[in-house]
Amino acid sequence: MNTFKSNLQKLGRAMLIPVAAMPFAGLIMRLSADDMLNIPIIGAAGNAVFGNLDILFAIGVTLGFAKTKDKGIPAMTGFLAIITLKQGLAIINPDINMGIFAGIISGIIASWTYNKFKNQKLPLVFSYFAGEKFPLTMVMVFQTFTALIFGFIWPVIQNGLDAFAQTLVNMGALGVGIFMFLNRLLIPFGLHHVLNTYVYFDLGSYTAPNGEIFRGEMTRFINGDPTAGLFLSGFFVVMMFGIPAICLAIYRAAYKENKEMVKGVMGSGAATSFIANITEPVEFSFMFISPMLYIIHALYAGLAGVICYLLNIHMGFTFGACIVDYLINFRIGTNAILILPVGLAFFALYYFTFYYLIKQKNIKTLGREDKAEFSEKIAEVEKELSLTSKNYEYMAKKMVQAFGGKENIADAYSCNTRLRVEIKDPSIVNEQKIKMTGVSGVIKPSEKHYQVIIGLEVTYIMSEVTKILED
Repeated sequence: MNTFKSNLQKLGRAMLIPVAAMPFAGLIMRLSADDMLNIPIIGAAGNAVFGNLDILFAIGVTLGFAKTKDKGIPAMTGFLAIITLKQGLAIINPDINMGIFAGIISGIIASWTYNKFKNQKLPLVFSYFAGEKFPLTMVMVFQTFTALIFGFIWPVIQNGLDAFAQTLVNMGALGVGIFMFLNRLLIPFGLHHVLNTYVYFDLGSYTAPNGEIFRGEMTRFINGDPTAGLFLSGFFVVMMFGIPAICLAIYRAAYKENKEMVKGVMGSGAATSFIANITEPVEFSFMFISPMLYIIHALYAGLAGVICYLLNIHMGFTFGACIVDYLINFRIGTNAILILPVGLAFFALYYFTFYYLIKQKNIKTLGREDKAEFSEKIAEVEKELSLTSKNYEYMAKKMVQAFGGKENIADAYSCNTRLRVEIKDPSIVNEQKIKMTGVSGVIKPSEKHYQVIIGLEVTYIMSEVTKILED
């Protein structure tokens, strides 16, 4: 079970690699549209991304699972895997369109092939093709058989997926509510990306006026499908209004002597959610302190989706459900103006619920904690070198030490706001020292896997951690 959860988390991480290319691609596609700048050559760059999602996911998944520091050959292996599969499927059944699932399956097979055969030895006459180059040969063989298999079984699988999608659609508002509820609920486990992938990039189909076919809520909306956006509009309510309301409630409920500190942290969290669609620093500040509050948050997110559906609000995003996408996509949305009054109502609902419960139940949210007593005395120099100091090199060094040194770290990588670390011996990890750096939280999804909730600074800290591990 631990291995299964670990692999799911790695899959979620791998999916973030191609997702990183989408915000800017979606932005320029929208700006280049006929009703805006009308510059097709700019939109072509965006179409290059959204028209090749299966290839991007194949490479991303391969990079996520390949066990090597040099990712060049694994990336090539992933590329060969997807194009071999696509060409094979086109011969067996030209009507098959596996979408991003072709990329995910290809990435899994490509990474397994690379890990299995990267050290393969061959007779001297064939030595050029040995070692890391051998997976490039083997993956084409494997993917030929994969094309044969999926050429016959995919239509059945596709019918099942279509039935699932149709069930969600037929459930109407309830289906959207369930999706948004699960989207928030799975964040603590890092598995929400797996759920999002199908809805964002494969749910539904739309044929554009030029004959090009697009799948997925995000892709269909940005390419002009008037039916898309029902599964996405509720996120604007949560990110632009719900999360800032939580921040205000936590700030107002903080003890007087801590308000200035809480104001800075929560103010930053509210702005980050409103402007950049990043919510995890705020959510992780209370989800483990009070699971009750977090479940209420997930329920309110589901309720936001239900209400937006009932009001027939169609609104999508590529950068995120934030003010940037709201303004850019406003003209192609349906009833997008209604997000504002709905958002204000949810702001009040979130604020009064969280403020009342925090005070009534004496929940130890930020600014209300009991004074921390650490078993080890903090050196004077460390007092000025917390996460807020922006000394990322120092912070990375302290975190690596807390994980037992670089010899104890089997793998380390980052996603939007988390540093994810796989360690060899959990008994020597000092979680207390990690928390002393001022991070938002530390969770342990399995015995040898840690997630350090850092925030937007995680990219810079990960860069410094990488330097230490490769030194």
